[in-house]
Amino acid sequence: MSVQLVIFDCDGVLFHSEAANIGFYNAVFEAAGEAQLGDADEAACHALASAQLFEKYFGHRPERLARVREAAQATDYAPFFPLMKPRERLFDVLAELGKKYKLALATNRGKTVHQVLEFFELTRFFDLAVGVYDVDRPKPHPDMLLKCLEHFGVAADEAVYVGDQETDRQSAHSAGVSFIAIGDAVVNPAYHVDELCDLDPILSAL
Repeated sequence: MSVQLVIFDCDGVLFHSEAANIGFYNAVFEAAGEAQLGDADEAACHALASAQLFEKYFGHRPERLARVREAAQATDYAPFFPLMKPRERLFDVLAELGKKYKLALATNRGKTVHQVLEFFELTRFFDLAVGVYDVDRPKPHPDMLLKCLEHFGVAADEAVYVGDQETDRQSAHSAGVSFIAIGDAVVNPAYHVDELCDLDPILSAL
C-alpha cells in the first residue's frame, strides 16, 4: 500500500531543540535545589518524556522526585521557545508534503505540544497532534502512533514515522509503522535522511 499518513516527532525532527530542552530542565532542577545536567546526562532530556527523565534520576528518592515534579509544573517552557531552531526549509517541506499526505505530530512533550505549534505558526500543517497526556504510555511504547492510525483510519503499512531517537524506532516497530530516521542518533536505520527536504523521494518509494 502507498503512504497515506506521515507522523513526525517534534524535538530533533522539526526543530534543533537541544538548547531549549537543556535550559528548561536546568531551570527545573535549579528551582528544586538539584544539580544541573552534566554533559553525559544531556542526551536523556531529548529522548525521554519529562516523567521518564525525572524517574530516571530521582525515582530512588521519592521526596526529591516529588520536589522536582512540583518545580516542573511551576516552570514555564515558553521562555525557551526562542531557543528552538526550525529545521532547514521546515515550512516549505510541510506545505509540500501536506498536498500529498495527512500529517500528524507524535511527541513525548506534554502540555507544550500545542504551544510549540502555535508559537511557530505550525498548527495549520498538522491534522492531529498527540503528546504524552493524550495516551496511557509514552514512547517507546506504540500508543501515540496507534492513536494516529485510529484517528485517520489508516492501516499501519500506510503510515510512516519520522524520528531521531532509538525510542522513536522502537515505537514505530511496535506499531507496525515504517520508520525514517533523521540525524545520526539511530544506528543503521532502514531509511535515513539528513534533512526533512530529503523525505519526499523515500515516501514516494515506500
